Amino acid sequence: MCGIAAILVYRDPGAKVSAEEMRRMLDRMKRRGPDGAGEWYSLDASVGLGHRRLSIIDLSDNASQPMLSPDGKVAITFNGEIYNFKELRRELEQKGRRFRSESDTEVLLHLYQRHGEAMVERLRGMFTFAIWDANKRGLFVARDPFGIKPLYYADDGKTFRVASQVKALLAAGHIDRAPEPAGHVGFFLWGHVPEPYTLYKNIRALPAGSCLWVDDNGPHEIKSFCRISEVLAGAKETISAARPEERGAYLHQHLFDSVQHHLIADVPVGVFLSAGLDSATIAALAAEAGGTLRTVTLGFHEFKGTNQDESGLAETVAERYGAKHQTIWVTRDDFKKNFDCLLDAMDQPTSDGVNSFFISRAATEAGLKVALSGLGGDELFGGYPSFEEIPRAVASFAPLRLVPFVGRGFRYVSAGVLQFFTSPKYAGLLEYGGTYGGAYLLRRGMFMPWELPQFLDGDLVSEGWQKLQTLSRLEETIESIESPHLKISALELNW
Repeated sequence: MCGIAAILVYRDPGAKVSAEEMRRMLDRMKRRGPDGAGEWYSLDASVGLGHRRLSIIDLSDNASQPMLSPDGKVAITFNGEIYNFKELRRELEQKGRRFRSESDTEVLLHLYQRHGEAMVERLRGMFTFAIWDANKRGLFVARDPFGIKPLYYADDGKTFRVASQVKALLAAGHIDRAPEPAGHVGFFLWGHVPEPYTLYKNIRALPAGSCLWVDDNGPHEIKSFCRISEVLAGAKETISAARPEERGAYLHQHLFDSVQHHLIADVPVGVFLSAGLDSATIAALAAEAGGTLRTVTLGFHEFKGTNQDESGLAETVAERYGAKHQTIWVTRDDFKKNFDCLLDAMDQPTSDGVNSFFISRAATEAGLKVALSGLGGDELFGGYPSFEEIPRAVASFAPLRLVPFVGRGFRYVSAGVLQFFTSPKYAGLLEYGGTYGGAYLLRRGMFMPWELPQFLDGDLVSEGWQKLQTLSRLEETIESIESPHLKISALELNW
């Protein structure tokens, strides 16, 4: 987890990037990269790149960033890991490219010089990067298909700024902090801020699987190079091509290949181990790959010895696969003592941030910089109740889509009463339950739209809901997918 930043001044002849502003951005991201910091500025100071480093591949100074091409015409700041960088490097070397480091960053630099923006089609990994091309006088920024690595930008018509955190952009000191209704409403709907929105009108997230070119004319149109929904839409044909008796081996082959690539690092790599199937599968595959397996479990002292305590089963799994295992215990007092630190570390608000903070702290206490988790397993393999409940709801309530006033009327009449007896979501069952998007909102939403005026300004709710277009965007997510299972996968992976 590194931190990147870039500032490009355009349409303002003579204006220069402020080094102090860049340092404020980098200082705000120190948690992301405690191993070092770097800055680079063009000769005319119209563009600057910054980097906070967490050393994982090639720990030497040769891999420090920002990194320049041998001729100094291309510069990059990069966050993430490219899992196929060794294959790409061999290919580039065969084409005559020479390397000075063992890093995946340098591979990206050469790959851009050879393929330009089309380089993103060749990458396997999690990444965000900003590349300055002096020959074209443009900045190229991109983000991985799942959006694992965050990237936010702000543009005021004269200066384009990009960083790994919203708080880093705010630290720059030149961005209007006017609230974004869609961001605030979206958080209360989902428990996180739905992209591309943030809590601020003038800051946006670069969407997952997309890239953006910025030059003297300002930002161009955002281009998508990968959509997870489209990948899933084609998955049915891939599955159908394999004979039933071959599917187990096919699945193992691809899961093992993925884990094996994720283990590539010049520092120890661990596994976050719970009592679930997903993390246990990752641990088993990591053990199969060989080497020393290190696992970490987060235990909650107040649950110790109860059926909510996962530490015992996690220790059994770790023993089964010969792992060097640690259980890190968290108490109520730990939560209280770390509350302010937790909020400071959290960038965009999220209801899952507390768990992420403590499990990351546990990894640090165990001496790990990198750890694999089972995140994404339930979304792909149908581990959530939503995979059964939502198709069942759609089958039951779909006929009511022909008479939408019935659902709206029931919600209007019942919402005020049902909240005293059960979940307010039941008031929307007839109105929303007949579509996959609507049923998913009922299943996953933290609050329903009609509840929001109770604790948010009514005008803000109205504007935010209108901007979000939540129901139509949910349906767009699955419009090209036929399989009910893959529809839910698409919704879970995108939302």
